[in-house]
Amino acid sequence: MSPTDLAIDVTGVTKKFDGKTVVDAIDLSVRRGEIYGFLGPNGSGKTTFIRMLCGLLTPDAGQGTCLGYDVLTQQAEIKRHVGYMTQRFSYYEDLSIRENLDFIARIYDVSDRAAAVQHSLERLGLQNRSAQLAGQLSGGWKQRLALAACLIHNPQLLLLDEPTAGVDPKARREFWDEIHQLAAAGLTVLITTHYMDEAERCHRLAYLAYGKLLARGTLAEVLAGARLNTWRVTGPGLLELAAGLRGRPGVEQVVAFGNTLHVSGRDAAKLDAAINAVRDPRHEWTRVRSGLEDVFISLMDEAKDNFA
Repeated sequence: MSPTDLAIDVTGVTKKFDGKTVVDAIDLSVRRGEIYGFLGPNGSGKTTFIRMLCGLLTPDAGQGTCLGYDVLTQQAEIKRHVGYMTQRFSYYEDLSIRENLDFIARIYDVSDRAAAVQHSLERLGLQNRSAQLAGQLSGGWKQRLALAACLIHNPQLLLLDEPTAGVDPKARREFWDEIHQLAAAGLTVLITTHYMDEAERCHRLAYLAYGKLLARGTLAEVLAGARLNTWRVTGPGLLELAAGLRGRPGVEQVVAFGNTLHVSGRDAAKLDAAINAVRDPRHEWTRVRSGLEDVFISLMDEAKDNFA
């Protein structure tokens, strides 16, 4: 693949705070027009990594490019071509939607500012609420405003840090429909999320825990690479069954899913032995494909806490 096909191409990116390594020698390549999901527990270094990509932080080690610009020396250029949506709503609540967008357009020195603002309002379905104060908006509408502000200067790359936290399922679905339309038009998106259904809508994924990159690839590649074996069990007395399984050799996870349990482990022989020890005719056991949530938790459990 040619370097010009990559929106992000970095190696060995590292960041330390107070002697603690919060991002540890990460290599990452993201293709142009790709939706790349960034997963990991709270405190895993996802936000720090994003801030290094968009020029807000300088890596302590490593090298690479973002949109063809050097992440160490050309941060000002990167900022001009990136849209960054933070975890928290960061616009002026005492200004209207239109006034907020106009202010952001001024910051980026957008030409024909009035037309750009109007286009943003129409693009995100905000035109009928353009005079409403940002502080009066629900979470879903604040999310739309934040996305409109990120797009007003026509960036080549969107960095979205848990953008759907706290919004309802309908708003989340509409948001993701918009993201896929943007990607289809050539925009590159790097998005952090804790929602497994959202992660499954990404073209490729990376899993970060305690500053280290533990897995990456397509959904199928991440699931296969985990080598996690999972059984689904149904029947009565699942709470007691779960208690009897936890702590047995080979059993890494016992998780309730509605009226079923998922029992998982990497060592298939030990897992089967543990299950055989508690089998009885009341329960039905079925081997199933491990889901992304099963893999997420398994990777998190095996990772070493860099602040421990």
